[in-house]
Amino acid sequence: MSDDLQNASLLDLFRMETETQAQVLGDGLLALERTPTDATRLEACMRAAHSLKGAARIVGVDAGVALAHVLEDAFVAAQRGTLRLDTAYIDKLLQGVDLLMRMAHPPGGDMGWAQGAGKAEIDTFVATLTAQLAELPENTTGNAPEAFDYASYGLSSQDAQPATPAPSAAVTGIGQSRSTGSTGSTSEPIAPALASLSEMNQPHEADSIMGLPGAYDADDQHDAGEGDNAARALRVSADTLNRLLRLSSEALVASRWSQPFAQSLQRLKRHQHEAGEALDRMSTALTHAASNDEDRQTLLSALADLRRALGVGSQLLGEQLHELDQFDRRSTQLSQRLYDEALACRMRPLGDRLGGFARMVRDLGRSLGKPAQLDIRGADTQVDRDILDQLEAPLGHLLRNAVDHGLESQAQRLAAGKPAQGKITLSARHSAGLLLVSVADDGAGIDLDRVRDAVVARGLVTMETAQRLDDNELLEFLMLPGFTLRETVTDVSGRGVGLDAVRAMVAAVRGTVRIEHSPGRGTKFVLQLPLTLSVVRSLLVEIGGEPYALPLASLSRTLALAPEHIEMLEGRPHFTLDGRQIGVVSARQVLYGSEPVAAPGAQPVVVIGDGEARYGLAVDKFLGERMLVVQPLDARLGKLPNIAAGALAEDGTPLLIIDPADLLRSIAKAVETGSLERLPARAAQGGVAVRKRVLVVDDSLTVRELERKLLAARGYDVSVAVDGMDGWNAVRSETFDMVITDVDMPRMDGIELVTLIKRDARTADLPVMIVSYKDREEDRQRGLDAGADYYLAKGSFHDDALLRAVVDLIGEAQ
Repeated sequence: MSDDLQNASLLDLFRMETETQAQVLGDGLLALERTPTDATRLEACMRAAHSLKGAARIVGVDAGVALAHVLEDAFVAAQRGTLRLDTAYIDKLLQGVDLLMRMAHPPGGDMGWAQGAGKAEIDTFVATLTAQLAELPENTTGNAPEAFDYASYGLSSQDAQPATPAPSAAVTGIGQSRSTGSTGSTSEPIAPALASLSEMNQPHEADSIMGLPGAYDADDQHDAGEGDNAARALRVSADTLNRLLRLSSEALVASRWSQPFAQSLQRLKRHQHEAGEALDRMSTALTHAASNDEDRQTLLSALADLRRALGVGSQLLGEQLHELDQFDRRSTQLSQRLYDEALACRMRPLGDRLGGFARMVRDLGRSLGKPAQLDIRGADTQVDRDILDQLEAPLGHLLRNAVDHGLESQAQRLAAGKPAQGKITLSARHSAGLLLVSVADDGAGIDLDRVRDAVVARGLVTMETAQRLDDNELLEFLMLPGFTLRETVTDVSGRGVGLDAVRAMVAAVRGTVRIEHSPGRGTKFVLQLPLTLSVVRSLLVEIGGEPYALPLASLSRTLALAPEHIEMLEGRPHFTLDGRQIGVVSARQVLYGSEPVAAPGAQPVVVIGDGEARYGLAVDKFLGERMLVVQPLDARLGKLPNIAAGALAEDGTPLLIIDPADLLRSIAKAVETGSLERLPARAAQGGVAVRKRVLVVDDSLTVRELERKLLAARGYDVSVAVDGMDGWNAVRSETFDMVITDVDMPRMDGIELVTLIKRDARTADLPVMIVSYKDREEDRQRGLDAGADYYLAKGSFHDDALLRAVVDLIGEAQ
């Protein structure tokens, strides 16, 4: 094979083509095992083999030409009725498909494997299958299908032409050698094969847009005619799609700005109406108060003019409000459509990751003596590409578990009146804005007594406790790391990692998993996942006067607890839910370490976690349910404790999305160390002391909001400025107890701001802290030389270092 650059590119395309066509062959053979005479499946498999033969000839992979050709001959023989595809032949042809996949992904990455180390294996397979096909009798039924026209394959009917002589030297120069085992037409369809390969000549790191209207397969595109370019399947990089989604979400937020503006104009209109009524009352009063008719008429005339002017203004305001309302509806609808289309770009059918599962179930079942068939339902269900990429491995674990643990042996199934072949069903559908994926088998179900014995034997619970566990609680043990019912380890099971891996993946994408079983009828695993990781349906709550988002998928319940329903148990507040005691913890204290604050009325509580690790998170207020577009935080901030990401509310207000798993770990740690304060009773509060004021100066919205939330949660009155100049104007016009500033900012940097504050006699005693990414000693010294009282690197301000520094400089908030 030539090793020039063009040939190297074609080899990459050949690998991609081989993967695609091998998938078609594998799925087709599994279907033909059930219905050997399915003409549609036979045609699809024959076409796939034929396309691979042409592609292999183009890149000069002679072994691939011979392998694809003999597979094609087998399918042609099946079409003619001379070959019946029984289980033995299906196995043989699947071996050929496996060889094709090894050509696409050669052992050790050896690109010459097919022509070198693997050539003998391929030649043996080709020779064996060729000999078997040669022994087949000729078709004598008289109704053999018409021979396939190889020369016109890939061309529309109007373009089909008689076979041409050998291809030109310009084409054959890519791969001049031909397989000595090939037979048939001397003119292979090189041009269609080249077209097929060139369609795939796109960056490998891209994702296909499959969810857009008008995107369809290359075959459909070819059938529609080359002149129709209105609807084409394109490849767009993942980063481009992410940027598009972020911009569309920002456009959606911006489009909703006009609604509160219109509401403010409505208030202005009401004020105008009230002003008109005030004028009427004044007119009446002046009528009685004026001393003579001339003065009265003058005053009434002036009031009439004012009333007319006010009426004209009110009319104009009403017209503008109407136009603004129309614009608001149009812009919101357009932005929503743009956002929906951008989100659809990230969606792909679930079937994109289900290709090899049917073959895996079949082969694994045969190796274990448990014939099994996989039934896939809902393969066209659209899923976010990020979730789809993570879903493949867990589904593989569940399917292997279903074959190995779920299905009975043939003898047991026949004795129970079941078909000898087991059935496993993988289904997917959308439900209430979530993705539901289930893997069910028709086996014997789960032996709960055996699970209970295994739990006790492993020392996880005592026998007395195990007897009190209900079915759902027992099934939860199957998900624990290292837990298995197998006494011996095999290459399929026995290590106790499969279901644990499933649960870990589901938790990572903010989903849930549950197990359903029916004795004698089978077991079902149901995964409830978000449709996308880019958008999260959340409950907005207020904590410390700031909005936060809790992903709904991680919440068990929301409650408004009356004071009498909160009881003290071992010195800690608890409440009863579903017959179990749930501890109550303050969200203020867990997030930022501030003391819980009492308030009047019922206590809003969000129940998070499951099992023993279940807590009631006390928040200040419920703000409602929202669909939020996830905005990753600045990577330089590192992992913020208890925070997963950021988002923008509909009015553009930035907020933080809480990480439920991290929050549960923080609660568990605080409970273990006994550092949680009691939740005070919610009652009316007395007078409020004056809070100390802090000015935060930073040009980064993320950092500015984070510092503000930290300080506000601790009780400080916080104002913000977007750069040094804005901060200097605020310092001169208002009174603050402390200033926190960044260094690098537009218009005026932090060093200059500190210098101005310390030089001004009115603000010289004002404490100033610098919080900067620059943590070199010379940068620190430069800030201190300018007069800063404290220098803190941003890499550590997300913990309590910032709060400790503020307390050291000015004390507590009140």
